[in-house]
Amino acid sequence: MERQFKVVRVDKMEDHFPVLEEAEELTKVKAEVVIADCTTESEIIEAAKDADAIITANGEITRRVMEASPKCRVIVRYGIGYDTIDVDAATDNGILVVNLPDFCLEEVANHAIALLLACAKKLALLNDMVKQGYWVEAQKARAPMGSIYGQTLGLVGCGNIGRVTAKRARCFDLRVLGYDPYIDKSLVKEYGITLVSLPELLRESDFISVHTPLTEETHHLIGEKEFKQMKPTAYYISTARGPITDEAALIKALQEKWIAGAGLDVFEKEPVEPDNPLLKMDNVVVTPHNAAYSDAALKRARTSVGQEAARVLCGYWPKNWVNKGVKPKVNLVRKAGPVGGN
Repeated sequence: MERQFKVVRVDKMEDHFPVLEEAEELTKVKAEVVIADCTTESEIIEAAKDADAIITANGEITRRVMEASPKCRVIVRYGIGYDTIDVDAATDNGILVVNLPDFCLEEVANHAIALLLACAKKLALLNDMVKQGYWVEAQKARAPMGSIYGQTLGLVGCGNIGRVTAKRARCFDLRVLGYDPYIDKSLVKEYGITLVSLPELLRESDFISVHTPLTEETHHLIGEKEFKQMKPTAYYISTARGPITDEAALIKALQEKWIAGAGLDVFEKEPVEPDNPLLKMDNVVVTPHNAAYSDAALKRARTSVGQEAARVLCGYWPKNWVNKGVKPKVNLVRKAGPVGGN
């Protein structure tokens, strides 16, 4: 088959997974998928300089990358967040930035609730103690242990994942508060979320779960001032992006017992440094930025990435694009493309 388009996947090799469903979708439109192991901006520029489309999980797609890629029509990211892509630069260069807003909603919500339960029931600590032969000591380590039933969950961010998390929380008879200055009240009412100010949420909540995107506005949204407003019995849960939390402030809050503990899937620096104090604390449950993962979710994401790139390459608007004001390099038709349905 004669190649018509070149699609380049740019990521560090450690972030790569087999390109299967993507290639299947892109082959239908005569696009070749090239996998590039890129750790620096210069390597991304070299790999993507003649690309018609870029797909990426965690590659830093900067203005210099885009200006060096004159053929590139679209950048598709595996996931919801797009903080690794300079969206303004993409708009200036006529490149669509596409994310997957419906990706992994259930998985992340489930993971947030799993971390909540693990913190509240001290599962990691008690598991380790019992396996090490400290049965009696583990029983003594149970206290203090609050209830889950009838407690309050505060959601910082009430977007798609936040709302699904609220739905899960209601199964445990948790009262749900939410803080989101941009959400339409009608969207949260059916999920049983009561919108309040951030200070009120911090004061009232027994569990606080973060679900905002990472932007300039939300960078270090939760810092020392916020941790001091929380209950000393409260647990802090984060499955969003590490830099939303001021990690130094979180460590201080835990060391000085401003809060009871934390469940973290994300860190300010990833992979997390092995000497990070959070890894030494018995009241902190951690996972390796894994909340979005399931085999089924990844397969769906791969298919969607391939379909979205193919649509744009064939002259159709994608299902979703971030930079709504972009003027594409080629005229696009506003109807379903030849792959993936509506």
